[in-house]
Amino acid sequence: MTTDLRGVIVATALPYREDPSAPAGLAVDYDRYAEHCDWLISNGCHGVGPNGSLGEYSSLTDEERRRVVQVAVEAVGGRGLVVAGVHGPGWHQARRWAELAAEDGANGVLALPPTMYRASDSQVVEHYTRIAEAGLPMMIYNNPYDTKVDLVPSLVAEIARIPQVVAVKEFSGDVRRLFEIREKCDIDVIAGADDVLFELMADGAVGWFAGFPNVFPAESVRIYDLMLAGQVTEARALYEKVVALFRWDSRTEFVQAIKLSMDLAGRYGGPCRPPRGPLTPSHRAQIEAETKQAIAGLGA
Repeated sequence: MTTDLRGVIVATALPYREDPSAPAGLAVDYDRYAEHCDWLISNGCHGVGPNGSLGEYSSLTDEERRRVVQVAVEAVGGRGLVVAGVHGPGWHQARRWAELAAEDGANGVLALPPTMYRASDSQVVEHYTRIAEAGLPMMIYNNPYDTKVDLVPSLVAEIARIPQVVAVKEFSGDVRRLFEIREKCDIDVIAGADDVLFELMADGAVGWFAGFPNVFPAESVRIYDLMLAGQVTEARALYEKVVALFRWDSRTEFVQAIKLSMDLAGRYGGPCRPPRGPLTPSHRAQIEAETKQAIAGLGA
């Protein structure tokens, strides 16, 4: 595969509107979601990632989940990438989501290993081999905290033999892995957590599958571009102003935190569907303070 999935691809938050007939009384606000995708691309982001964990894919109906990808594709309109999350408990579910993403015009897919089963290495390889049959370029996603399956560098190298696999979203937090992955295979390493962006890009990461650009798209792209250009001192000066807030991307409450930051920055984040509930007062106060600090530091 020659298509790369590099750049700042935003794991899009999903807006809801109140509707008593919808699950948990919240219906997906597709119009607002389309506007958000358009805003991200207009502010310099290289793509959007619908149906990631930040997009609350596991709380959606099948109909909603497919429609979210269709709306993203339409809103982006060929100006950037649409990399659809196709996570599923088994390869038969994940492959079906990948097939639908291909039908609906996505440019690539993001795929976790089996989401509800501690799969063996051979089962993980089969999982990705089957998803690849849908034909789209694939970014594999290492999130051992949620899946209990760790895509260690040796396993990444084995998976990378699948032609459709072009990148790995690295969310382990262990920045030492980038060099080992590159030693073992030719695959793009993508920063998967906002609070290790600086370290991973300093070591050669070529993309950022990002959370807080939902709040600060243009400013986040500026940090990415500076790092890509080797202007590390300038990038560090900006990154230091936001990293305290970016740490929420690696915490359990990351969806609520990013949505609250969106609200505080004048965007619409709004509520979450269960199982995600409201933030505690102390968490809310901390996020509010850190968002205000980031806004002031970035000049956003």
